[in-house]
Amino acid sequence: MYPKYYIEFLAHFHGTRDYFECHEVLEEYWKEVEAGCRNSVWVLFIQFAVSLYHYRRGNLKGAFILINKAIEKLASNYERIYSLGIDAQEFQKLAFSIKNNIERNKPYKSVMLPINDPELLNNVQMLCMNWNVPYGQPSDLNHEELIHRHKKWNRT
Repeated sequence: MYPKYYIEFLAHFHGTRDYFECHEVLEEYWKEVEAGCRNSVWVLFIQFAVSLYHYRRGNLKGAFILINKAIEKLASNYERIYSLGIDAQEFQKLAFSIKNNIERNKPYKSVMLPINDPELLNNVQMLCMNWNVPYGQPSDLNHEELIHRHKKWNRT
C-alpha cells in the first residue's frame, strides 16, 4: 500500500535516526515519481528530515530555513499527508513546535512522526527490527558519525 522507500524513510527517521539517510532514500523515490515537482509531499518530508539533521548538529540557520520550506508545503499537501498514514494536523503542530524551538535556540530533541495507520506503524517497526535498531529511541547525540554524516558522504 505504501512505497517501499517511504517505509524505509520512516524506519530511518524513527529507528536509525539517520536524517541524512532519510533524505537520500526519499530523494531517490521523489526523482522516480515526481522529479522536478518542488511542492511534492516527498520534498516536504525530505526538508523536514534535513531540518532536523541541521538542528541536531547545531546549524540553526539551516534548520530554520528548511523547517520553513517544509511548513510552506503543508497546506497544499494536507490530504496527501493523511493518505500516507500520518495525522496531518499533528504533523503541522510538530513542525511549528520545531520551528519555535529552533527560533528560541532550544536544544534538539528527537521527535516521532504522528503515524496514525496501524499497518504502516507495524511495517516500520518490523523494518527497524530487521535492521536490529530500536524503534522510537532518541538520537545518540554523542554519535559523531551520525551527527555529522555529510562530512563522510560521497555522491559517487
